[in-house]
Amino acid sequence: MKTAMDLVMQAKAQITEVTLEQAQSKITESDFLIDVREPQEFSQGHLPGAVNIPRGLLEFQIGDTPALSDRSKSLVLYCKSSGRAALSAQVLISMGYANVVSIAGGIDAWVAAGLPTAQPKLPDFN
Repeated sequence: MKTAMDLVMQAKAQITEVTLEQAQSKITESDFLIDVREPQEFSQGHLPGAVNIPRGLLEFQIGDTPALSDRSKSLVLYCKSSGRAALSAQVLISMGYANVVSIAGGIDAWVAAGLPTAQPKLPDFN
């Protein structure tokens, strides 16, 4: 019987993971930066320019998003520490997306390196 970590390690063997240094240029060159964490995690801080498509809804939402219908688009994925992003990248590749990478270490590594994050803009009710 496989554990969640077994599945993550299997996925990581089948996808491209990029270092933080590589991630910065990949993000600049990409068509989409996708945060696969849950919405409450995203609202606490995310990489600038990221869109939130939670892992549990990825296969459904990506198919319903016209801007993501072109499977040649370049996608950079991340999550908290890289497990969910690896699983997501594996699924997207199996769905026919040709240019998918995952950021090794996720947002935890990004923050630890002192790289910038953003927070959603909340309405000002004053």
